[in-house]
Amino acid sequence: MKIVKLSNVIRLIRWKEVLAIIVLLLAFVFFRSERHELSSIGPQLKNSKIEWVFIGILLVFIYVFLQGLMYVTSFRSVKLDVKLSDSINLFLKRNFLSIFLPAGGVSSLAYLPRNIRIKGYKSSKIHQASAIYGFVGFLTVLIVGIPLILYAVSVNKAFDNSWFGIISLSILLLALYGIFISFRKKNFLYRVVEKRFPKIISSIDEIFNNEIDKKYFWYTVAVSVIIEFCGVFHLLIAMYAFGVEPSFTAAAISYIISILLMIVSPFLRGLGAVEFSLTYILTNFGYHHTEALGVTLLYRFFEFWLPLLLGVIAYLWSGRKLFARLLPVIMIFFLGIINILSVITPALTNRLFIVKSYLSQDFIHISKMFTLLSGILLLITSANLFKGSKRAWYFALILTISSIIFNLIKALDYEEALFALFTFGLLIYSRKEYTFKVNKVFFQRGFSWFLGIFVSIFIFNYLSFYFIDPSHFGIDFTKKEALYYTLHTFLLFKDSGLTPHTGFARDFQQLNYILGIVSWLVLIFSFYRTNKLIEQSDWENRNDAENLVEEFGISSLDYFKLTSDKQLFFAENREGFLSYRVANSFAVILETPVCAESDTISLIKEFEDYCKNNGLKTIYYRVGESELSYFLPFKKQKLFIGQDAILDTEKFSLTGKDKKSIRNGINTLEKSGFVTEIKYAPHNDEILDKIELVSNEWLKEFDKKEIVFAEGMFEREVVKEQDLIIISDEEANCVAFLNIIPHCAPDECSYDMIRKTEKAPNGSIDALIIKLIKYSKDKKLQFINMGMTPMAGLDEPNNTAEEILKFAYQRIGSFQHYQTLRNFKEKYAELWENKYLIYNNDLDLLQIPTVLNKVMKP
Repeated sequence: MKIVKLSNVIRLIRWKEVLAIIVLLLAFVFFRSERHELSSIGPQLKNSKIEWVFIGILLVFIYVFLQGLMYVTSFRSVKLDVKLSDSINLFLKRNFLSIFLPAGGVSSLAYLPRNIRIKGYKSSKIHQASAIYGFVGFLTVLIVGIPLILYAVSVNKAFDNSWFGIISLSILLLALYGIFISFRKKNFLYRVVEKRFPKIISSIDEIFNNEIDKKYFWYTVAVSVIIEFCGVFHLLIAMYAFGVEPSFTAAAISYIISILLMIVSPFLRGLGAVEFSLTYILTNFGYHHTEALGVTLLYRFFEFWLPLLLGVIAYLWSGRKLFARLLPVIMIFFLGIINILSVITPALTNRLFIVKSYLSQDFIHISKMFTLLSGILLLITSANLFKGSKRAWYFALILTISSIIFNLIKALDYEEALFALFTFGLLIYSRKEYTFKVNKVFFQRGFSWFLGIFVSIFIFNYLSFYFIDPSHFGIDFTKKEALYYTLHTFLLFKDSGLTPHTGFARDFQQLNYILGIVSWLVLIFSFYRTNKLIEQSDWENRNDAENLVEEFGISSLDYFKLTSDKQLFFAENREGFLSYRVANSFAVILETPVCAESDTISLIKEFEDYCKNNGLKTIYYRVGESELSYFLPFKKQKLFIGQDAILDTEKFSLTGKDKKSIRNGINTLEKSGFVTEIKYAPHNDEILDKIELVSNEWLKEFDKKEIVFAEGMFEREVVKEQDLIIISDEEANCVAFLNIIPHCAPDECSYDMIRKTEKAPNGSIDALIIKLIKYSKDKKLQFINMGMTPMAGLDEPNNTAEEILKFAYQRIGSFQHYQTLRNFKEKYAELWENKYLIYNNDLDLLQIPTVLNKVMKP
């Protein structure tokens, strides 16, 4: 039997997890064992001195301010300027994360919010500033702790065991200082790391070789010392608030112990352990157990829970624009449901009695009908509000006002009215978030339909009542009565006061109700008539676009801007154009305009105005890094989506160890009798038939689907005019091909489809690429654009969406094929160009995947 060494067992133990479990158990035991005492604290809090609680809360804000100031001085010590507001935000978010991360006090220092990342500072300097902040935090605990413990021991000998924590912290600080010196002077530890982890040594050099401004370093120490005393004062304030005898010694010792516990705690910043220890220490100073527990919990409210809450608010504030857009939509939707339910459910008898004593039955009925109508309209409005329509915002505003009024009139339903009033306030607050206009022509057309139908039905009803035979209802209608009952029909009164005497009269009544309902439905849908953008594309426009591509084209995607699935938008002077498709009220633009560089921003502005006037949002797909500056005036957001792989034909060579697999694959293919050749356009039907068979088999056997927009699909008439590279077997059957697209960037070549059969030999794709390199050299084209690899190449995410993309690319198995594609292209490409998606706001991200899926379908 194999004997397991003790050292191996020790290595298997996950000490961080064990400590985390111990801390969680301590928290459970503490709050469970103290449940009776906790229940008695409530009355004490009610009787506490509220002015001291307010002073404690004020000190929390001073504490947060000082923490932000400490970050400012830390950054300035490495010659970086950070605004105080940004540094406060940084502290609150890091403090929040530190509670949930293992060893949170240290690991949270790696987090950087977007407002600091976008400043373009070197990451090595940011990490150095964060390290200074963390180191000084430890150092000042020592600076403040040693004198306080000396004082406490001289007063109360029971606390000389506090030296253990101070000595442990001193050893930790000395170890950190030793590491710093070793990396600075490149001593033993540095050489060990250099040998075992050569990839990270350059980053370490950057961090430790940066000079530190000593003046700001000592400013950081001074601010941190003040922060430590804030903690001591928070304990004293908690004592004053509970009306117990304050003790600076007890507060000082308790604070130092709590900080030491939070430093060593691997999880939840010592939650439970701190409360347990502080209660014990305070009882040793002579406080009653309940008093000690109350002071501890109030102190933790000041130092732990309130900063945690401020951290939550900091995160929510970062997403306030998304919140401002999304919440009114939800509220409008629920207000619509509430209005409908309030009409179909019975009213409260006592309230209805009050209303009936002031208003007529007919007026109450009208208010019910309008409440129901506004409910239906609100449900439809919520969908249009989600799209950011300004007209939908105006309708929502009118409908919420009518909901307030009619809910009160119909049955004194003040709860529904208050909900509508709150929704009204949200709409006013978020008014700037709704900017997309709708073409007035479409609105006028829709409303004219309603007016036409309304007038027709109204005249029909009026004449029918006036001329109907008296025998059907037992009434000879006058002009005034005919008008009265016609209006009753349109307002959908259940009881109009008419009694049908014949079958025809009953059918006539039903017809009138149906016509009334139809009129209101036409009115509703006329408000939200869907706009169809007038296509500008025709053959003349496409010829002009092709000429512009020849003159100004600089992208491998310019060819796809001319394909038949696109709509074209031309500048007013016809000196440039944009290529786009429309889906779900979004215009998705392929890259940027084709025009002179000086005209790019003005053409984007023209198109943005055009889309706003037609109720469309814009998405710019696969925008290059160098083109991002065009969108700065429009305050749009960007999302990294991948990298284009660029092969330099002049630098590429098949020699070398790293290209051995490519050489072997091609040699094996040639020895097996397969031939790789270039076919120049135009092609005859025989060649087209062969490659079409390959394409069909590729789609079927590899479970692929044709996609368009930034790629092409197999079309015989299109492929006929493109140069091809094909691989044929000994019987002249095609087993793989790629097509070379025209209209590329200057000095660049690119391909679109690269397809093969299931029986194509290994190395077929490599053989096609190698032959394409020869083709490019023959045409004197230096570069080959191998297309975009989605999600690959993202080193430092700039926002939450990019962090999710990076996580999905690295960790989720269904995205594995992107990594395989990246690995293939890395065999050839040396240059990688970042590509981005440009959009309006975070709310659009919820709809963008569906929109892109639609525009990429043939």
